[in-house]
Amino acid sequence: MAAARPLVDGRWLLEHLGEPDLRVIDLRWYLDGRSGRAAYEAGHIPGAAFVDLDSEITGRTRGQGRHPLPAREDFELAIRRAGVGRKSYVIVYDDQGGFSAGRLWWLLRYFGHADVAVLDGGLAAWPGELSTGAGHVAPGDFVASPARESAKLDFEELRRSAAGLVLLDARSGERFRGEVEPIDPKAGHIPGARSVPWQSNLDGQKRFLPRDELRRQFQQLGVRSGDQVVAYCGSGVSACHHLLALEVAGLPGARLYPGSWSDWSTRDDAPVATGPEDN
Repeated sequence: MAAARPLVDGRWLLEHLGEPDLRVIDLRWYLDGRSGRAAYEAGHIPGAAFVDLDSEITGRTRGQGRHPLPAREDFELAIRRAGVGRKSYVIVYDDQGGFSAGRLWWLLRYFGHADVAVLDGGLAAWPGELSTGAGHVAPGDFVASPARESAKLDFEELRRSAAGLVLLDARSGERFRGEVEPIDPKAGHIPGARSVPWQSNLDGQKRFLPRDELRRQFQQLGVRSGDQVVAYCGSGVSACHHLLALEVAGLPGARLYPGSWSDWSTRDDAPVATGPEDN
């Protein structure tokens, strides 16, 4: 089996499915409230385990946004239940071009498991048959390492260092500009941020753009190798799509603001900008 890379295609997965160290995780999750588990049971890649983003791999710490990072021991138990072992090569997929799968890709790396990739194109890119029903996998012996704290930054760190960062906002342009805000208490964006909706990383088939095209796209935003890049979104889910895309583009090392706008917008001392980009 090839060494872990950020993306795999459906044909590769079909050829390797069933190998003892390969584990597939379905991380479908929807902003509109649809059930990812129901979608899984209606049809999933054979042998895949379903992981619930909200109930299994999201923490419960107040004051850190809608999707706080999970405690290490809770994450370890959830990933063990999904059949992942210490030596597993994990493939994560969704049906929205990596919108939610990118979050688990990032979390596994955050907790020290580098052998993880996202299925490029998601479930639509799978060329094989689908299984239905609840599914079952044997538990694994996955061990979560101490969190890689350098992969993220919190509100205070961001506020102190924002001027020296390339800050990418993965939400829609309308939310960035403050024209609409359906979820959080304030509309707008973090001053100095650049509006880069996560969908800009994908082509018409919801596959990631080629490496060179992604690299040019990020460079046009001012991202250069070695820059301090931070991504945020509404609650730290779709921002991981940018971290994955930057990895594909050969521009690794970007960090996540996990609380994202759901954290920033609740703080009385946090400045808010509206309108188009102000940098």
